[in-house]
Amino acid sequence: MTKISDLRDGMRKVNVEATIVDKGRVREVMTYRGPARVANFTIEDDSGTITLTLWNDDIDRVDVGDRVRIENGYVTSFRGKLQLNVGRYGRLIVQE
Repeated sequence: MTKISDLRDGMRKVNVEATIVDKGRVREVMTYRGPARVANFTIEDDSGTITLTLWNDDIDRVDVGDRVRIENGYVTSFRGKLQLNVGRYGRLIVQE
C-alpha cells in the first residue's frame, strides 16, 4: 500500500487504504460519453489527506467514516491540488 504522503502527480497503479472524512456535493456534468455524476471526497490515512474523485455509482457506495481501498488508481493535479482517481481500470473496495 502507498501512503497518501508519498503520492505524486502522474503516479499510476497506486494502491491506497484510507478513511473517508468528508463528502463534497454531487455535481452533474456532461462528458463525451454523455451526462455523468461526479463528487469529491476527502480521504485520510496516518500520513495525510487527499481528494478522491468518484463517478456515478461509486458515489453511492461510500459515506463519511467508511474505510476504503483503492486498487490500481492514479494521481492527477487539478488547480494545484493532488487528486486520487479510481478510473476505468481501478477498483474501489469498501472495507467492512
